[in-house]
Amino acid sequence: QVQLVESGGGLVQAGGSLRLSCAASGRTFSNYYVGWFRQAPGKEREFVAAITAITDSTYYADSVKGRFTISRDNAKNTVYLQMDSLKPEDTAVYFCAAQSYVHPAVVRTTTAYTYWGQGTQVTVSS
Repeated sequence: QVQLVESGGGLVQAGGSLRLSCAASGRTFSNYYVGWFRQAPGKEREFVAAITAITDSTYYADSVKGRFTISRDNAKNTVYLQMDSLKPEDTAVYFCAAQSYVHPAVVRTTTAYTYWGQGTQVTVSS
């Protein structure tokens, strides 16, 4: 079992920055693939970014590429999502998810991940 807790959400003006954290307990987090997803009201949960185990390869949604950066600190069992140049359309609840292995072909899908956090709200005002 892996328990995930997100933090770092809040209210920010357009153009601002936030850093989300996903802290894990229960297992060695470095061995897990971790994804960030978001869900806006009335919309489906969508992929934002992911980082692989061991090699720390990264994947991004086109909508956030160049603005968001995913990284991990294995000593702290934490994965981060640095969000810069935020836009109102980035407003959503952000979730982190983890899985021991995810095939690259499905790294962007919610069903590839077993463990999920409770989410943290990000609101970007215009």
